[in-house]
Amino acid sequence: MGGSLVSAVVNAAEGQPVNDRQFFGHPGGLSTLFFTEMWERFSYYGMRAILALYLVHELSFAKGDAASLVSIYGSAIYLSGIGGAWLADRVVGQRWCTFWGGVVIMLGHICLATPFKETSLYLGVLFLVIGTGLLKPNISGIVGGLYSKEDQRRDSGFTIFYMAVNGGAFLGQIVTSYLGEKVNWHWGFGAAAIGMAIGLIQYVVGKNRMGNAGLAPSNPLRPEQKGKAYGQVGLAAAAVAALVVLMYVLGWFDPTHIGYVVTGLSIVLPIGYFTVMIRSTQVSDVERKRIYGYIPFFLGAALFWLLFEQQASLLPIWVEERVDLFVGGWEMPAGWFQSFNPLYIVVFAPIIAAVWLKFGDRQWTTATKFAAGLSLAGVSYLVLVLATATAADGEKINILWLVVMIGILTVGELLVSPVGLSVTTKLAPEAFKSQILAIWFLAAALGLGVGGQVVKLYDENSEELYFGVLAVLCLVFAGIMLAIKPRVMTLLGGIR
Repeated sequence: MGGSLVSAVVNAAEGQPVNDRQFFGHPGGLSTLFFTEMWERFSYYGMRAILALYLVHELSFAKGDAASLVSIYGSAIYLSGIGGAWLADRVVGQRWCTFWGGVVIMLGHICLATPFKETSLYLGVLFLVIGTGLLKPNISGIVGGLYSKEDQRRDSGFTIFYMAVNGGAFLGQIVTSYLGEKVNWHWGFGAAAIGMAIGLIQYVVGKNRMGNAGLAPSNPLRPEQKGKAYGQVGLAAAAVAALVVLMYVLGWFDPTHIGYVVTGLSIVLPIGYFTVMIRSTQVSDVERKRIYGYIPFFLGAALFWLLFEQQASLLPIWVEERVDLFVGGWEMPAGWFQSFNPLYIVVFAPIIAAVWLKFGDRQWTTATKFAAGLSLAGVSYLVLVLATATAADGEKINILWLVVMIGILTVGELLVSPVGLSVTTKLAPEAFKSQILAIWFLAAALGLGVGGQVVKLYDENSEELYFGVLAVLCLVFAGIMLAIKPRVMTLLGGIR
């Protein structure tokens, strides 16, 4: 599906700016989108906080298989986001995708809240992948549409908006983990459904405050393009249907083989994307060199997400078994440790932003920041190695090890994630400007897709080896990035 995938997200279509100051000096529509995002993230991170443990305890999944399914689910989310962004950009607009994405997300959580075991699981996860793919890549674009390109409030508005992500993540992980682990797993998923329902209600009630932002596709298909585009979509749908039938006939329609397919797609799609860009006649020689220079950043980001996202896949299972969760005689839910990350983001993000602002042109290059972020990811896993190595046989690990580990990993995230998105926007060829976010999504999809197979290698009898190998991989890749930095900076052509 060629053309503009996510131009409205990246370029933030101008729409009809709402020149009011109803919400902390910002357009009233920002309030609508803030709380929609907060409740959607409440449902997403809340569900994710208990999914692995639910699979192990309620559905009797092997630990490695449970961790793998959570990673594959995450990879599928990012892959589906590419289709959702294209649909909004070329056909129906961001507002349509955001609303109906929320509806489908809510249905997914409702499915998980029902007691029909595997049927509830697979149908719920399918709905969540589709719904999140519709909503997540488009709601940020509507925020951009509230402002003109010259509006000085724009960056501040996005800062306020992204506070919703961390607020929703923190609350969701606290509430659903408590309900799921202490009361009933389905109550946890039910809370996620209620959260999304609240978000949808206030989205509908406050829709008029958003003006025209996101109502129309930013790069609609021309009449002569529709036949070809719909034909490509139809062929893709037929290919998926044929694959499902083939897997069913061969007896491969199960989480393991579906995981293999998603992992394969997460590898093949980036290769295809880069191949198309490099071979395109619309790409200049300078832009082509920049694409080559970008590849190490893409691979580094994928490796980082492979480690980072184990907070939701493998680590909940490890924390429940290996960490002392008693605080003052009360055992806290294992999923609560995932709320450390959004808290750290709130603390560290302003500090790091202020540091870059203070140093200005003297701040680290993008390659150095990336190498530092990867190094911190490696160090955070070395903390797990130390924690497990120093614990006596059968002894629970002090939770302070986990507090330190997540803190280090979060600082690494702040060096990799915003910096990676920034360098992606700077280096994209002009002919592919509108597809920037798709490229960045694919880095996360790759990390999670490969991670879905890597987590199966975890063995509680050799956990130091598992964590240690991942740490060394990150540290080695960081060293490689520093070693090739001069060559990479030459390819980037002056972009720092």
